[in-house]
Amino acid sequence: QLQLVESGGGLVQAGGSLRLSCAASGSTLNLRSIGWFRQAPGKEREGVSCISSSDGSINYGDSVKGRFTISRDIGKGTVYLQMNSLKPEDTAIYYCATLEGGCPRRTSLWTSTNWGQGTQVTVSS
Repeated sequence: QLQLVESGGGLVQAGGSLRLSCAASGSTLNLRSIGWFRQAPGKEREGVSCISSSDGSINYGDSVKGRFTISRDIGKGTVYLQMNSLKPEDTAIYYCATLEGGCPRRTSLWTSTNWGQGTQVTVSS
């Protein structure tokens, strides 16, 4: 099973940028689709972005389209989430996860039983 460790979170002002990393070990990254999710206090977990293992296709949640970019470096076993134009509503714990059913366009179809520990992102206004 792939082990996942997130890093790169922190405190940033609105309009700023952060890059999150999801380091994978225990298997080959390109064999698994990877998703980024987030959960804010009192809210349900939300799908942010994913990248497919089969063809590298990418999808985004509506709230982050045009601002966030997912990428992967298979050699380094790492998936990245570049977050630009951050807003206070982006404040959440961000998790990466292996996806059971690939990376479909609908975020509600992203499912996982294998999660990292999460990294906190706080955007101040």
